[in-house]
Amino acid sequence: MEKNKSDNKLNAPNATPFSQTFFHGTKADLKLGDYIEVGLNSNYGQKNKAKYIYLTATLDAAIWGAELALGAGRERIYLAEPTGPIEDDPNLTDKKFPGNPTMSYRSKHPFKVVGEVTIWQGHSAEQVKA
Repeated sequence: MEKNKSDNKLNAPNATPFSQTFFHGTKADLKLGDYIEVGLNSNYGQKNKAKYIYLTATLDAAIWGAELALGAGRERIYLAEPTGPIEDDPNLTDKKFPGNPTMSYRSKHPFKVVGEVTIWQGHSAEQVKA
C-alpha cells in the first residue's frame, strides 16, 4: 500500500514561526501580559522619561540590566517580545564593544512581557561596583 505523499506536506500558509523572545532586566514589578513602553521613567541615569526601551538576547546582559537598574525593588529579568521593529543599541554597539556581542537592542515600540526568569546567578558585588 503506497502512502499519499501529500499527507506529509507541511501546510506552509498556516505555518508560523515562533517570535524571538528577548530578556529585559529591571527592578520594576511586572505581570504577564504587561507592556514595557517608552515614556515611563528610565531604569538608569537621571530617571528621565525613556525615549527608547531596551532588551537583549543574552541572559548575562539582562542580569547586568537588573543589577544596575535604579530603585529599591527586587532585581527581575523578564522574557519580552517586541511588538515592532528593534535596532542595535548604539550606546553599546561599536562603542563599548565592537559589533554587538551583548546582542542588545532598543525600540520605540512596546515589549510584551511573556514570562520571567526566576532562577539566575548575579554578578559579585565587586563586579557590580566596578
